[in-house]
Amino acid sequence: MASQKFHPNRQIATRIALSLAAALALGALLAPAFSGPARADTTTPQRSMTITGTGDVSARPDIAYLDSGVVSEGKTAAAALAENTKTMNALFAGLETMKIAKDDIRTSQFSVNPLYTNPPVRPDNTQEAPTIRGYQVTNQVTVTVRKLDSLGAVLDKLVSLGSNRLDSIRFEIENPAPMLDKAREAAVLDALRKAKLYAKASGVALGAVMNISESSNYQQPMYMKAAMDMREGGAVPVAAGTQQVSAGVSLTIAIE
Repeated sequence: MASQKFHPNRQIATRIALSLAAALALGALLAPAFSGPARADTTTPQRSMTITGTGDVSARPDIAYLDSGVVSEGKTAAAALAENTKTMNALFAGLETMKIAKDDIRTSQFSVNPLYTNPPVRPDNTQEAPTIRGYQVTNQVTVTVRKLDSLGAVLDKLVSLGSNRLDSIRFEIENPAPMLDKAREAAVLDALRKAKLYAKASGVALGAVMNISESSNYQQPMYMKAAMDMREGGAVPVAAGTQQVSAGVSLTIAIE
């Protein structure tokens, strides 16, 4: 049987390697405990001011929309419809002579409804059931008038041709985009003016604008109730007035 030789140097090297591995593992476990507290964030948050502004620009309307139509009655639905159709065709022909394009005439309402009797109440507080006494046909169109100086003449023409329903006239600016841009500029200037006022009153200095957001902007249409007692001899006087275009903005401004 061969004898096993003893190597002291090899055993010493093995013990040193095991000791180093144990020390490294212990160091990894103890590192978080001796790393010290986390450094506090000393960054000062940016102070700011949020302010809103509004801008309004007035301009004369350049387009009008009028609602006009014919209400006809008859003993039967067919009779009422025939009478209504005849008058409406005359209206369409009249609008064509007024240089109103076909694309500017749009049917906005059409209905056929029965008309009922209203029987009297008997002394015993009973009443007969209502019966149909006829029919009513309503045909209404929305007409776009692009030349406002001809609006009164258009109204006269419609009434003279049998229109017995004129609901309203709505004035608008056909292309409000340039006016809205001016209103937006005015809104920003209004917000900056107020921001400077608040900064001066509170003793702070303003920095750069950090954020800009736009609130809803709008063009407020103008309505005018159409008159039915139109007199002969001369166009109906119509005043379009002025219309307001508005915009709103919100600014967030840094405070230095």
